[in-house]
Amino acid sequence: MRKKILLLATLIGLLALLSGCTDINTPIDENTEGFWAEYFVYPMSMLITYFAELFGENYGLSIVIVTIIIRLVLLPLNVKQLKSSKAMQDIQPELKEIQKKYSSKDANTQQKLQQETMALFQKHGVNPLAGCLPIFIQMPVLIAIYHAIMRTEAIKHHEFLWFQLGESDPYYILPLIAGGATFLQQKLMMAGSPAGQNPQMAVMLYVMPIMITVFAIFFPSALALYWVVGNVFMVAQTIFIRKPMMKDKSTGGDKK
Repeated sequence: MRKKILLLATLIGLLALLSGCTDINTPIDENTEGFWAEYFVYPMSMLITYFAELFGENYGLSIVIVTIIIRLVLLPLNVKQLKSSKAMQDIQPELKEIQKKYSSKDANTQQKLQQETMALFQKHGVNPLAGCLPIFIQMPVLIAIYHAIMRTEAIKHHEFLWFQLGESDPYYILPLIAGGATFLQQKLMMAGSPAGQNPQMAVMLYVMPIMITVFAIFFPSALALYWVVGNVFMVAQTIFIRKPMMKDKSTGGDKK
C-alpha cells in the first residue's frame, strides 16, 4: 500500500513538473509542432472544442462529456482492476501463510517467498500491477487536458457554473467534492472485504482523498471538474459492477 501512495505522489509530482516546465502560454493550433502537442494536446483541445460547439459553446459541459467518454474507454481496464483486486483479497489467507512460512530475512528464504508468491498469483490469475495500470494511462490524459485548457483561449477563459475553467475554484467546492467522491468510492471498494480490516488500507482511505483534494485546489477548475465527474463515475461503477461481483462470489460459496 505504501508503494501505491508513493506511486500516486510521484505521478502528481510529475504532473506538476511537466505543467511548470513545458510551454503552456503559447496558443495551440494545427500548425503547432512537437510530438506531445501534435498527438496529445491538440487532439484533446479539438475534442473538447467539438463537443462544446454542439452545446452552444459550453466548454464546461464538454469537459463533462469528454470525461465520461474517457471513463467508458477505460471501463474494461477498470473492470479488470476490480476483478484483480477481488482476487487479491480472496488469496490473502494463503498469502499470509506463505509469508509466515518464509519469514526469515536471508536471501535464500526471500527468493523462495517471491517464487511461491508469484506461483500463488499465477494460480489465481492475480496481477498485482493491474491496480496501477488505469492510473498510468490516465496521467497522460490528465496532463493533455491541462495543456489543452491552458493553451486554448476559449476553454481557458470560459465560465461554467460558479468558476472559470482556467482558474482554481475560488470556493474550493469542486476539490472538496472530488475528495469526498474519492473517499466514497474507496469506502465502497473496501466494504465487505478483508481489505477493510487492513490498517494500511485504512490509511489509504484517508490519504488518497486528501491528496486529490489538495491536487484539485491548486490546479485549474477544469481539472477538478474532470476529477469530480470521473470519481462519481467510479462510484457508480463500483456499485453496479463490484457489488454484483461480490454477490456472485458469495452465492457460489454458498452453493458449494
